[in-house]
Amino acid sequence: MAASPSSLPARRAIPWVTTVARLVLAGVLIAAGALKIGNPADSVVAVKAYQLLPDAIAVPVGQLLPILEIVVGVLLVVGLLTRVAAVISGLLMFAFVFGIAWAWANGLRIDCGCFGGGGQLGQGQEPTYLIDILRDFGLVLLAAWIVRFPPGRLALDSKLGLANNPGMGEKD
Repeated sequence: MAASPSSLPARRAIPWVTTVARLVLAGVLIAAGALKIGNPADSVVAVKAYQLLPDAIAVPVGQLLPILEIVVGVLLVVGLLTRVAAVISGLLMFAFVFGIAWAWANGLRIDCGCFGGGGQLGQGQEPTYLIDILRDFGLVLLAAWIVRFPPGRLALDSKLGLANNPGMGEKD
């Protein structure tokens, strides 16, 4: 069945939408990782504050999370292993949504630690759980879009012949 003429502009926009989604998600991941990587102790404190993981797991998670965020973000920027990077970022964002919802449901008063800092909130500070959840869930949706329509424009996957959806890559 031939595509209707009205669907052609929308179809041509898909790779550009994917590219924008990649860059937004990558920017958030790189910023979050960069703000935490210089002080891994704060990242560990943030992970421990959720009270979800035993210390034996929370410590390495807190130390490795900024590195993972930066690596996945860079992969998304350059469009390399795009679908894999999108799956990892989507799972990360979903884990963050779960963790923030857990903290909220259990009456914890913590800073999410998403962009550095983290841990218990000081006197007079209020958590921003709803905003944090909405932001991270929006990023889950961007990751899902990228998984569905990789790699977008300006992607190394296309240049290297790794694109799974050739019709959604560089050539349309």
